[in-house]
Amino acid sequence: MLLPTCLVGSYPQPEWLIDRPKLSKQVPRLRMRDLWLIDEGHLEAAQDDATLLAIRDQERAGLDIVSDGEQRRESYSNRFATALDGVDIDNPGTTLNRSGKPIPVPRITARITRRRPVEVRDVELLRANTDRKIKATVPGPFTMAMQAQDDFYGDPVAMAMDYAAAVNDEIKDLFKAGADVVQVDEPWMQQHPEKAKQYGVKVLDRALDGVGGTVAVHLCFGYAAVVHDKPTGYSFLAELDASKAQQISIEAAQPKLDLEILERLPTKDIILGVIDLSDMTVETPATVADRIRRALPHVPAERIIVAPDCGMKYLPRAVAFAKMAAMVEGAAIVRRELNG
Repeated sequence: MLLPTCLVGSYPQPEWLIDRPKLSKQVPRLRMRDLWLIDEGHLEAAQDDATLLAIRDQERAGLDIVSDGEQRRESYSNRFATALDGVDIDNPGTTLNRSGKPIPVPRITARITRRRPVEVRDVELLRANTDRKIKATVPGPFTMAMQAQDDFYGDPVAMAMDYAAAVNDEIKDLFKAGADVVQVDEPWMQQHPEKAKQYGVKVLDRALDGVGGTVAVHLCFGYAAVVHDKPTGYSFLAELDASKAQQISIEAAQPKLDLEILERLPTKDIILGVIDLSDMTVETPATVADRIRRALPHVPAERIIVAPDCGMKYLPRAVAFAKMAAMVEGAAIVRRELNG
């Protein structure tokens, strides 16, 4: 099928599940139990219910590839990153966020290893509750390494490679659990392009070593709710054409990206961001269709997957659903044009 549609990963969590006003002020790197409005004894069941709601919204909107909406996560990265051994979350370290402000992050005090699967049950629940293709997401090793304070390795590449080994084990288990696509989120490659150019692809490929399924890599400029001033071009992107990943997911709508850069990814499918998450106005299908058409001079339609710019978790749920539905209709317009 031409121009299949999907989310990047997250979908807004219900107001009854998480303290959305508190969540809106941050992207947690440590665990934040106080964000959840449900007591510990009932939290998992509540997250299951929220996941089913997220799946049904995606199906009602007409998405072709469905995620679990990341309903049991406080952020895209912290659930997996804080479940690894060698990570001290009770005595955190600090690093600088995208805005240059110090934030608390996991502190690495021993070798990073993955003792057990973290997201397998999430994928099993998703697989059991939709007959559509499904996508799982996991934070990337480069990004997790940049979001931690190293008090053990003294070597950023060695630390990132151990993160990659943990991600590799997780990805393989997610495919075994039924995922059709696994997306690796690597937004901090864009934030730290010089380090990414030194060892980003090496680390990513270690995470994909021996992986047989379809893997996407997501790069963005940060959540629109948190990062308001975005560049108009990527400082690290074309380098990923040499990676083992089959799909590259990018922001294009809000930053008004010059899509000529897609010509520098000639071997990859493109998950094209066509929904601006900084604007509460819902795009018309015609606007979405126009954003898709702008990519066609630079990449064949057969290699385009249609998505929002980034995760939708910070949007009001009604706005997110309406944008998602408009995205599906916009993709259908261009699909009809291409099919004659």
